[in-house]
Amino acid sequence: MQKPPFTALAAVYDAIMADVEYGHWADFVLTYANDGGLEVRSALDLACGTGGFTLELWRAGFRVHGVDGSLEMLEVARERLPAEVTLSLGDLRTFELPDPLRGNSFDLVTCVFDSLNNLLTPADLGAALARARAQLRSGGLLACDLNTRLGVRELWEENAIEGLAATPEGREVHYHWTHHYDPEGDVGIVQAFCRIEDSQGDLQEFVEEHRERGYDPADLEPLLRRAGFARWEIVEYPDYAPPTPETPRIWVFAWA
Repeated sequence: MQKPPFTALAAVYDAIMADVEYGHWADFVLTYANDGGLEVRSALDLACGTGGFTLELWRAGFRVHGVDGSLEMLEVARERLPAEVTLSLGDLRTFELPDPLRGNSFDLVTCVFDSLNNLLTPADLGAALARARAQLRSGGLLACDLNTRLGVRELWEENAIEGLAATPEGREVHYHWTHHYDPEGDVGIVQAFCRIEDSQGDLQEFVEEHRERGYDPADLEPLLRRAGFARWEIVEYPDYAPPTPETPRIWVFAWA
């Protein structure tokens, strides 16, 4: 029943996350890019998962490539995305693009839905930022979001979420996810329990454990500098306001 992160979850991820506002996030990112004078023709979506945000980038008219560390998530993304959106398996810290794209520079690199928080040390996060910077052309933009330390400590009210969702083929998913903060490890831990009907109507259960470390602006700025970004801005969604100590999630816009 215990599964590695983002494996069994892939099959039910989109059903559980049906209310995620990928379109609004894309508008937020592209408005910032346009206001900064960036003409976007190509985009690289890191930790693309099942392709929800990747699809919005394609709908905006860009040439898009997605990278993710989970083969299971990429298999769902491949079914969801148009054939011209290319995908590859890779670790955020070390990925290499496939041969047809190797050496290309992108106008925009994105990494959303607190994916970078899965990197549990500043060294790992710094490595991922450096890999993202290496894919950008001069003057290109990295757009990403992260949960702050506060956001990881206080992820959900009452530290649990529960509900029912339906897959596209009509199977019912019951999910019960609990969260606690480990002060010794300085990480938030989510136990993601799911129960789903299989094709014969029998119930299957699994649990995945997900760990996140929170990062505040003060943690990020030296990492962005070492990764080679020329300038950056750290803001809140959706109004681009400066974050406060009570901000649970921040957005980073970093220019190459």
